Amino acid sequence: MVQSVSKRGPMTLVLAVLVVLAVLVLAGQAPLGMAGTPTSTAQPRAGLAPAATETLTYDHVHFGVPDPAKAVEWYAKYLGGQPGPAGEPNDRVLVGKTRFIFLKTDKPLPSAGSAVDHIGLSVPNLAAKIKELQTAGVKIVTPIQEERGLFKHAFIEDPWGAKIEVLQDPETLGFHHVHLRAPDPEGAFKWYLEMFGGERRKLKGRVDALKYGEVWVLAEKGEATPSEGHAIDHIGWRTTMDLNAKAAELKAKGVKFTTEPRPFRDIHISYVEGPAAVKIELLQR
Repeated sequence: MVQSVSKRGPMTLVLAVLVVLAVLVLAGQAPLGMAGTPTSTAQPRAGLAPAATETLTYDHVHFGVPDPAKAVEWYAKYLGGQPGPAGEPNDRVLVGKTRFIFLKTDKPLPSAGSAVDHIGLSVPNLAAKIKELQTAGVKIVTPIQEERGLFKHAFIEDPWGAKIEVLQDPETLGFHHVHLRAPDPEGAFKWYLEMFGGERRKLKGRVDALKYGEVWVLAEKGEATPSEGHAIDHIGWRTTMDLNAKAAELKAKGVKFTTEPRPFRDIHISYVEGPAAVKIELLQR
């Protein structure tokens, strides 16, 4: 057979190859590339942001307090805050890899009911921690309860009105989550996933959430007031891109910038408005 085909000349071979390719196309099979793999573009895995969306790094929580120095002292004493990164201002502590930054605000409003309702911190021994906080006179909003299939948790409030969920989740100790409020939680999740990347997950296989590294972002359905001016004033993500280029990308998607990118100390910052008027700082370090 090889000899009989070769005698028909190169034009016959070209026609034969074209016929084979046509048959593959009609059969719905893409031709293989040089490495033996299909040349069609791979689709992203379910639950992940599209490949074109950079997954931003969750960077910080910005609290409004009358006296930042006292807030630094309180969070270090009661919630395990560590000194901030070398070279950065002394208005912050580190909880794991996340910065808790304290902004001078004369009369912050309580965070409960705002677009950033509360944050969550996970400890190894919840009973011991709540006993310690209670003895110290910290306001216990809700005593320890157990959510079946999730974890034990309680709610406290810092001296300036920030609502904090203290929980016991051995899988994620330290800074655990940000809990948002929005009239449309599903729409909010889709917004964050499209704009900031991240991974769509279920906390403990039960609670809808997004995840950025070790930080969970949860959302509950409810009316909310804008976060600015509350005890949890805003939340922040960090990009690895040039901030101006990132801003241009997000503006093309319809994101509202309330503060344009600008230098601030040794970083670049901007502010955007998220779902339900969450104030979000977008920065480049």
